[in-house]
Amino acid sequence: MPDIPIGTVIKTKADKQLVVGDKLGEGGQGAVYRVDYEGKPKALKWYSGKKFRDPAAFYSNLEQNIKKGKPTDAFLWPEDITNHYGPAFGYIMNLRPPEYKDFSLFLRGREGFASVSAMVNSSIQIAAGFRELHLKGYSYQDINDGNFFINPQNGRVLICDNDNVSEFGKSSGIMGKPRYMAPEIVRGDSVPNMKTDAYSLAVVLFLMWVRTHPLEGYSGTPTFMGAENVRRIYGTNPVFMFDPTDKSNLPIQGVHDHAVDIWNNMLPPYLREKFRAAFSKDSLTDPQKRVIELDWMRVFIRMRGETYKCKCDTVYFADPLSPNPCPGCGAKMTFPLVLKAGRYALPVHMRTKLFTCHIDKTSDDYATPAGEVVIAGQSLQLKNVSHTTWTIVDGSSTSQVPSGAAFPIKKGQQITFGGLGTATIA
Repeated sequence: MPDIPIGTVIKTKADKQLVVGDKLGEGGQGAVYRVDYEGKPKALKWYSGKKFRDPAAFYSNLEQNIKKGKPTDAFLWPEDITNHYGPAFGYIMNLRPPEYKDFSLFLRGREGFASVSAMVNSSIQIAAGFRELHLKGYSYQDINDGNFFINPQNGRVLICDNDNVSEFGKSSGIMGKPRYMAPEIVRGDSVPNMKTDAYSLAVVLFLMWVRTHPLEGYSGTPTFMGAENVRRIYGTNPVFMFDPTDKSNLPIQGVHDHAVDIWNNMLPPYLREKFRAAFSKDSLTDPQKRVIELDWMRVFIRMRGETYKCKCDTVYFADPLSPNPCPGCGAKMTFPLVLKAGRYALPVHMRTKLFTCHIDKTSDDYATPAGEVVIAGQSLQLKNVSHTTWTIVDGSSTSQVPSGAAFPIKKGQQITFGGLGTATIA
């Protein structure tokens, strides 16, 4: 499409105006420009209006999404929509901060996470973002590697390209991106929905952690990737490369060596098991058996709590209950104290942190701090940074720990987090 001249003034449905600046990029549907929107720097995604099956329905869907509002602050959500200029129109959204990088650059090795913790954090946030989207009654319909901007320093995520997001039961007309579409969409048996989102999310997470596509093993990497092979690999006969029973699509020696090393030596067993579930025969053929976002969140929350730096400087996921060897030196870390809180078991060391999901048995709030281990002299103490008063039972004595206070951690203690949940120190 021809570029919009710099300085062009465009009116919006909210009776505001924007002034077009430089072009930031262009994709299959439209181009993105930097604009001055009522004195504020914003981004404008502009469409010619000719690439949609039903431009009027697409425009109306954007209007409805603007009215309902963004699911969370993690979404670069449409804020206002322009009037029509012939068949062309566009919508306003926040600009991507410069410290956030395109997820596809991570997959190509042109960007890297500053730490394992940042990578875990981004996984939690991606899963949490789509969970909130679905809880608000939307389906994304086009999850792929171009949907995320990630801050490599801390793993914070922004979800972009929200123009195809629609309410449950409605189709935006977009089927998805090849290699990310669920098998039933590839076969033509379904349109995008919440369950196809779940499949696409699993592909994104597998690519992030294993650095290869889950279906592209021996039988999924033909010399000629024509339409027939595409339909077979991703639609009619998808086979997970690490399927425990079907060996027809195993990783190729010399091609997938790095992926095999990551799978065998870097991923904790419970993450491998979750990927097996996500790409099992049942999950690939029955959308109702897909791994949901909350399951992914809980896996990565556990990984965050088990992230540990060995004395050999290798960072890995140390299971506090069943000590596993460090992939760097083979040593097994046995933690003298373990905090068991609900579904999580946290090794106690100077970097241990509790979040609301640890102290509240009804919550999956992974972001709000609730407690942290601090050093007091020669001992470790647990500091209450929540807004509740904790009760500590230590043998025959009971004490109260108000917000902001800390107590020495000892084996055998029982903690009640203000009536929200309980924990024991083992």
